[in-house]
Amino acid sequence: MTEAERLAAIEDIRNLKAKYWRGVDFVDGALVRSILHPDCVLDYVGCCTDPVTGQDFMPQMNIVMRGRDSWQTGNLEEPRVVTVHQGHQAEIEVTSETTATGIWVFTDRFFIPPGAPFTRLTGYGHYHETYEKLEGKWLLKTTRITRLWVEVS
Repeated sequence: MTEAERLAAIEDIRNLKAKYWRGVDFVDGALVRSILHPDCVLDYVGCCTDPVTGQDFMPQMNIVMRGRDSWQTGNLEEPRVVTVHQGHQAEIEVTSETTATGIWVFTDRFFIPPGAPFTRLTGYGHYHETYEKLEGKWLLKTTRITRLWVEVS
């Protein structure tokens, strides 16, 4: 792999991740599925647990999704949880012509409908991911979230 090919792969993966977060925030299941590997494993266990206190603020999020088709669009009826994700400082390593790894620093905000024990959750942490190039396109193969801090109000 040439340096230009490696840099192009990194840029493709950055765009893939941007589409993932946009798809999540806009509740666009088709967009999210378009960047997922058919055999992906998305591990969200503990994704809303504060590592300092051990409190899990959203236990319903403790799921492992297997396969592209496991990603389903939620209910778009109001009221719904609105999310805003911001990711940056990507550490992407291309490990072969068809594989790569990445660690992303991110912040996410959940705006919760009235009636819940809290109205806002803000989390800080990292996505740990692998990617695979399939039929000429980079796809998300695995993801796992680790948290540094979670706060609610």
